[in-house]
Amino acid sequence: MSESLTAGRATLAPLREFITGLTALLDQQPDEPRILREGGALLARLVARDDWLPDAFAQPHPEYYQQMLLHCDSAERFSVVSFVWGPGQRTPIHDHTVWGLIGMLRGAEYSQPFVIDAAGRPVAHGEPTRLEPGQVEAVSPTVGDIHRVHNAYDDRVSISIHVYGANIGGVRRSVYTEAGERKPFVSGYANPYLPNPWDRSKDSAAS
Repeated sequence: MSESLTAGRATLAPLREFITGLTALLDQQPDEPRILREGGALLARLVARDDWLPDAFAQPHPEYYQQMLLHCDSAERFSVVSFVWGPGQRTPIHDHTVWGLIGMLRGAEYSQPFVIDAAGRPVAHGEPTRLEPGQVEAVSPTVGDIHRVHNAYDDRVSISIHVYGANIGGVRRSVYTEAGERKPFVSGYANPYLPNPWDRSKDSAAS
C-alpha cells in the first residue's frame, strides 16, 4: 500500500469513535430530529480537530470537487464522506433525498438553500450560510434539502465532512437547472480505497 494511503493512520481514532458513536445512536432507532441533534454533536466533535483525515482523502481535483468515501455502514444506514473543494469549485443546485449532516473541517464553504416554485424552477431561499471549521449544518427533505455549495475561497482548498442517512454514492438524486429542468444523477465516489480506522495497533498516544 502506498505511503499516501497509510498517512494519517495513527490519528484515525477520532473517525473510529465517530463511526461507533453514530452506529450506537442509530441502533436505538431514533427519529430524525434526534439523529440531526445528537449526530450533529458527534460530527462537531470530529471536525473540531484537523489531524485525522489521511492525505489521500484530502486531495483536490483541478476541475471539480471530490467526494471521497470514508465509511459506509454495513446495512447502508449511513455513509461518511470527505468533500474536497479546489479553489472556487462549486456544485450544481441539487438535492439529497435523505437526512444529512455537513461539518466543516478545513477552509470554509457557502451553502445557498433553494425551494422549488410553482413553475418547477429553483428559487434562492434566504441568505447563503457560511460554514467555518468546527461548524455543522443539517439537510433533509423535512428541514430543507435543495442547495448549491461552493468553496468560500478562490485561492485555497476547503474540506467538509458529510454524513448521510444512506449510501449516498448509490442514491438516485437530482440536479436542477435555473430554467426548471430536473436531471437525475447518482454521484458515486472518487476514491477506489477506504481508510482503515479499525487497526488499533496504529493508534498513537496522542490520538
